[in-house]
Amino acid sequence: MDQDLRNCIRGIRESTGIELSVFAPSGKPLFGSAPAPAAVEGCVQDAARGYTYFRASFRTAEYIFAVEGAGKVQKNYAYLLEGLLENAGSRAIGLSKNEFARRILLGECAPADVRRYIVQYSVPDMPCCVLAVSAKGEAADVVELLAQYAENGADCAVPVSKGDCAFIRFMDEQSEYQSAADFAAYLARSLWEELGVQATIGVGGVVRRFEDVGKSYQQAGAALRLAAMLRAKGNVHSYREFVLMKMLEDIPEAKLSEYLSMLLDGAAKELLKDEDMVNTAEEFLENNLNVSETSRTLYMHRNTLMYRLDKLERVTGLNLRKFSDAVTFRVITILNRLV
Repeated sequence: MDQDLRNCIRGIRESTGIELSVFAPSGKPLFGSAPAPAAVEGCVQDAARGYTYFRASFRTAEYIFAVEGAGKVQKNYAYLLEGLLENAGSRAIGLSKNEFARRILLGECAPADVRRYIVQYSVPDMPCCVLAVSAKGEAADVVELLAQYAENGADCAVPVSKGDCAFIRFMDEQSEYQSAADFAAYLARSLWEELGVQATIGVGGVVRRFEDVGKSYQQAGAALRLAAMLRAKGNVHSYREFVLMKMLEDIPEAKLSEYLSMLLDGAAKELLKDEDMVNTAEEFLENNLNVSETSRTLYMHRNTLMYRLDKLERVTGLNLRKFSDAVTFRVITILNRLV
């Protein structure tokens, strides 16, 4: 158990005389002599055991606490102690807005801290998302430029680490941009034109409550990581593009290898080592299975492209001009990279 939490409990006992017991969310005893609770949501009074149980966060961890007695007084104690514990565990007091927001994005703030940020900076009750910006440049310069593109007082550019920033964007219906990806593309162009900085931006999913903004940041970061793994083109990548890859990534590697063996024989595996062939196939997929567009993009004669697609079909049994086979090939390339 966190030593600071022990000290906090000791301070509560010395100043109020209230003895607290502590349990992990699973009910495992961590401190004190109270009997282990059953399921606890909010504040629960157990007359049979003679204890009042309640949940509270300390720093970023959640615990179950118990105070002896199951009457009205103990219930009031529980509500008061919940706020006291969460405030005592706060690491956000005295932080600048940027540092406060950075810690929220990284999941280093307790729920009470997030609520404090919402009140302190008048965060609106509207959906928002996070853009993760990976830029080869000074973070301070990038953040300063990004801050100029805040569309309302709640949007916020945040330095996360050297070269990496985040932009918290609230989805205002009055915005001139149709989507967060459109806005991200505009930011990437602006960074290049005004600072000469080549940036790659990951777009997280939209969350309805600011309390979940850390989840959107994790998704934006995952989009950047998966795009690099797939060597995806472009400088804006949405998490939605990689949901299939993320689902496959969560499967044990041994199972992935089994699936790959089912889909490919020896000759097909060798073909995947030919970067020119694979790049040609992936470009064909990126261009929506359009032969003419792919030929132009690759500066390749149409007959050469057709020859390569035919060879892929002979070796793998997949006709990439058919949508279902193209999807199967995409899964194969993802499995091959993950394995």
